[in-house]
Amino acid sequence: MESKVILLQTCGFILLYFDAAYGDLSYSLPEEMKRGSVVGNLAKDLGLETGALSKRRTRIDAEGTDKRFCDINLSNGELIVADRIDREGLCGEKASCVLKHELVLENPLELHRITLHVQDINDNSPQFNEELINIEIRESAIKGARFVIEDAHDADVGKNSVQQYNLKKNDHFILAANENTIELVLDKELDRENQQEINLLLTALDGGSPQRSGTVVIHVTVLDANDNAPVFSQAVYKASLPENSPLDTVVVTVNAADADEGVNGDVTYEFVHVSEDLKKVFSVNRKLGEIKLIGAVDYESTSSFEIRVKAKDGLGLSSYSKVIISVTDVNDNAPVINLKSLTNPVPENVSPGTEVGVVNVQDRDSGNNRQVRCSIQQNVPFKLVPSIKNYYSLVTTGQLDREVVSDYNITITATDEGSPPLSSSKSVQLSVADINDNPPVFEEQSYSAYVSENNKPGSTLCSVTARDPDWRQNGTVIYSVLAGEVNGAPVSSYVSVNGDTGVIHAVRSFDHEQLRSFKVHVTARDNGSPPLSSNVTVSVFISDVNDNCPQILYPAPEGSSFMTELVPKAANGGSVVSKVIAVDADSGQNAWLSYHIVKSTDPGLFTIGLHNGEIRTQRDISESDGMKQNLIVSVKDNGQPSLSATCSMYLLISDNLAEVPELKDISYEEKDSKLTSYLIIALVCVSTFFLTFIIIILGVRFCHRRKPRLLFDGAVAIPGAYLPPNYADVDGTGTLRSAYNYDAYLTTGSRTSDFKFVTSYNDNTLPADQTLRKTQLTDNRNNTDHFGLLQHDQEAILFLYSSLDRLMKHKSKN
Repeated sequence: MESKVILLQTCGFILLYFDAAYGDLSYSLPEEMKRGSVVGNLAKDLGLETGALSKRRTRIDAEGTDKRFCDINLSNGELIVADRIDREGLCGEKASCVLKHELVLENPLELHRITLHVQDINDNSPQFNEELINIEIRESAIKGARFVIEDAHDADVGKNSVQQYNLKKNDHFILAANENTIELVLDKELDRENQQEINLLLTALDGGSPQRSGTVVIHVTVLDANDNAPVFSQAVYKASLPENSPLDTVVVTVNAADADEGVNGDVTYEFVHVSEDLKKVFSVNRKLGEIKLIGAVDYESTSSFEIRVKAKDGLGLSSYSKVIISVTDVNDNAPVINLKSLTNPVPENVSPGTEVGVVNVQDRDSGNNRQVRCSIQQNVPFKLVPSIKNYYSLVTTGQLDREVVSDYNITITATDEGSPPLSSSKSVQLSVADINDNPPVFEEQSYSAYVSENNKPGSTLCSVTARDPDWRQNGTVIYSVLAGEVNGAPVSSYVSVNGDTGVIHAVRSFDHEQLRSFKVHVTARDNGSPPLSSNVTVSVFISDVNDNCPQILYPAPEGSSFMTELVPKAANGGSVVSKVIAVDADSGQNAWLSYHIVKSTDPGLFTIGLHNGEIRTQRDISESDGMKQNLIVSVKDNGQPSLSATCSMYLLISDNLAEVPELKDISYEEKDSKLTSYLIIALVCVSTFFLTFIIIILGVRFCHRRKPRLLFDGAVAIPGAYLPPNYADVDGTGTLRSAYNYDAYLTTGSRTSDFKFVTSYNDNTLPADQTLRKTQLTDNRNNTDHFGLLQHDQEAILFLYSSLDRLMKHKSKN
């Protein structure tokens, strides 16, 4: 039966109204509904799609308390019961019981108020305060005398509360009940001698369905003469009590007078129908009627108290009064800051004005004590923007940069307008998420690496370092060598770089003489998406090592030819008679050459220039000096350790080749016919060249009659083929110098026998800074006195004829 009634009541709740103007929803529901019971459909009532509730992070917040009695099913938008709803526990004896909730939707922020009207069901039976009511009635009481009976209490309200009383039929009393009091009416006089005690059964009935009842036994003791009950000075006492009042504060004093005297007029006071919780807050002085505060009161929990006080005389007559105590609010609650949502971490590239959090501020006080101002500190790029009611949006005010500040400690302060004001703070830790917005940056704009030639492959050249302030993979740097070529070969065949450390290694052994420097482009790339990179130039300089011996260009090395130079007998001391020409493929001090005569036929006759290799006479040549002079010359470089080369120089002291009888001794053994053929060919070539040259000279002479003639020929004696193109003419290093010039008069020219006659122009040589260049030498030769050239050619032809004649005679003797 009871389940049927509850089912009917559950089905009986309806949606009262939907106020579109204020966004409020109102529902009515019975108390004690089961958890999960459906109250209504919020999505349908708000005109929202069901899927929008979940996307907008919809939730229900209880207003003024942390306890929620209802919740929302995000899948279908139904409002369901989340906790037990006991109307008596929530609202007590109030006729109307209203629960207020707030429906919050985010992005964008939207707020709706939900009002739940809790309807009473008949779940409480009427109860009397005592199981036995003792009444003492004097037998002198007349018919119609009335005796007030303590009424029954039913926690339900409305029709479910006490509606009527029934008194079991008896001989002396009838029941008179109205809205305020219940009275036993003496219908027949009492006779103490006939009956001293009477037991009556009183039943209280409520109006619920099914109907509930409660009973109490009234024990009537028949006494003699107490016919006046106490009378209160006021039917209702009212008092105001600040919530921060100290204990033992007298709230109000009730007073009841009894016209009787003695024991019959001795009045005592007590509370009736009060809960155990209220007994812990207030007490009443039984004799004086003072109601004192014995416990703390909180306006935010209970704003008023209603107490029934009973005044009873010594013989059991009593009366009742009501005391209403109103609690006034004081500013004793600081605002409470609730962080409803927070986007954490925040990407560092969010635009200013982006919402990153929602803050709700509550103050349980009332009036001005409830008005709250909310703010944050000034040194962060965030601000609070008031939104709906007591909600604030936390938005960015500037551009974030994780590399400058990676974490923010935001302090939110809320202050009410009470007197004095109260405030509270809440710290919010907000992290900035990294994006790949910084390329790697090298510590230097360019790098230089120095390595000695002949290095080992794999040796370390240098190290490059790039920094990336981004985080994790966005800041992880990988090094690589950009593709390119060095001397036509891929740069990867020269160097490599460790991708993790940036250490550059040589892939091969370098040769300073082939490659003195080259450039490598190294790139540093991070692991972001997309990756960022930067480049740097690494210049590699290969330093020289003394790994090349001096190379003697003149005289030619022994074994390839036998070269002899003719020294005039009239050569004075200090005259240049020949020159050793050498080069060194190294550079710097490793190519500084020095010349030394290590052995000679006559040690005191010739000397050699330490740095220029010029062979000079130390004194005038005398008749006693040997015709054949052999010099062994050593050429050393300035490296550490020093490298050297040696050559032999053969000199003949004679004015003419005819004076040399030992020609056959210095010739190599070869077939006479072959030498003869060479001499004949040479004679014909020289004669032809001579005739052609005479014609050209006459033509040039005719065209340039007025031009001055040089008195010497500044041609270098060594043919151009002797000089490799990769040897530089470095002054002071022992390589080719042009401070002195020589003329080659005659070369017998073959790989079998070479005679070279050198005439020094030491006395007539131009200064070093006026040395003629190659082009100038060519022009000067064209302008040389043709008679001087003719004289030279004649001597050469005569020498050839003389050599041929001597060769023929030698052949005939043999």
